[in-house]
Amino acid sequence: MSDSDIHVAALCGSLRAESHTRAALEVVLDAAAGAGATTELLDLREYELPIFDADRDREDAGDAERLAERVRAADTIILGSPMYHGSYASPLKTALDYCGFDEFADTTVGLLAVSGGAFPVTALEHMRSVCRALNAWVIPHEAAVPNASAALDDDEFVDPSLEKRVRTLGLRAVQYARIEPDPDSFESDQNVGAQGK
Repeated sequence: MSDSDIHVAALCGSLRAESHTRAALEVVLDAAAGAGATTELLDLREYELPIFDADRDREDAGDAERLAERVRAADTIILGSPMYHGSYASPLKTALDYCGFDEFADTTVGLLAVSGGAFPVTALEHMRSVCRALNAWVIPHEAAVPNASAALDDDEFVDPSLEKRVRTLGLRAVQYARIEPDPDSFESDQNVGAQGK
């Protein structure tokens, strides 16, 4: 299978109009496109996603089914989020709660976190834990953008080494798109909440 058959979708967990997360994800997608993949930004501002309610079917929850279809269509999914209170943002959590094994099991996932302050380690760790519970295969290379206001100027990276790290995530998204993860994670055996929603 050629790289041109690979589709990379980036799920943006920031709702801000001037989002540093969205700008960084655009760089990731540009690198993936440069490696031959088709790309798509899934901007959560464009989806009506009510707070997850396990008693409500996904088909009856606004645009949840439409979003899940777009996630399922991707060979690699990039999760991007600002770090809020030491974790990733609630819009992304809601989106992930409406997805499950059908969308993520055995799928390659890349992680990007952005923060206004120091390195957003915990946001990356929390996203990785959710992916592990869904049996996704997370790319070892992850990208973090600390001090985002200083790191980006007019949606362009100021530091070439930081831009290279973010672009590398896009390249890895294409290179690892067809990985076959094995074995399943222990967490996935215990994760019944993601089934059937």
